[in-house]
Amino acid sequence: METLRRMTRPIVHVVLLGFMSITLHIPAASAGMVSTETMVSAQQSQQTRDRIRSTLNREDVQHALIARGVSPDQVQARVDSLTDDEAQQLAAKVDQLPAGGDAFDALILIFIILLLTDILGLTDVFPFVKKPHRH
Repeated sequence: METLRRMTRPIVHVVLLGFMSITLHIPAASAGMVSTETMVSAQQSQQTRDRIRSTLNREDVQHALIARGVSPDQVQARVDSLTDDEAQQLAAKVDQLPAGGDAFDALILIFIILLLTDILGLTDVFPFVKKPHRH
């Protein structure tokens, strides 16, 4: 019996050391309450982006973007990277456009947004824009 204890003691120490190392390196899970305002805000933000995407997916807008040398995929990527405030401002501008009318105003707005983001160095859509030097 004594030899069995001597043989198992190192194994017990290794197993205990393994359990302790596992419990020390695993972060504890944390959960918190999500407020109603947060959920409503997230849902409104998603609806705003969906409205912008549906406008940009219109065939006349797609053709006009391509005619001006802008890839619709680049525009979609830029819309995806907008902050919630920027998306709401853009959606408000799109909502002010005539319903079912000329999409020229929307194209001008999108062109200006892309031009500004190019000037700031956030995107690389237009080759004629000088980019800021980054160090």
